[in-house]
Amino acid sequence: MRRPIVLFCSQTGERYLTTKNKANTPDRLRLLKYSTKLRRRV
Repeated sequence: MRRPIVLFCSQTGERYLTTKNKANTPDRLRLLKYSTKLRRRV
């Protein structure tokens, strides 16, 4: 079952909504998302 999670950017404070399957990835999720404020991946 996929659960909704919030990805939080530590540098700009932006938040993204996505889903995660806890059966496949039980650990903490860390992704590099593109920030339009910083114009780079954070």
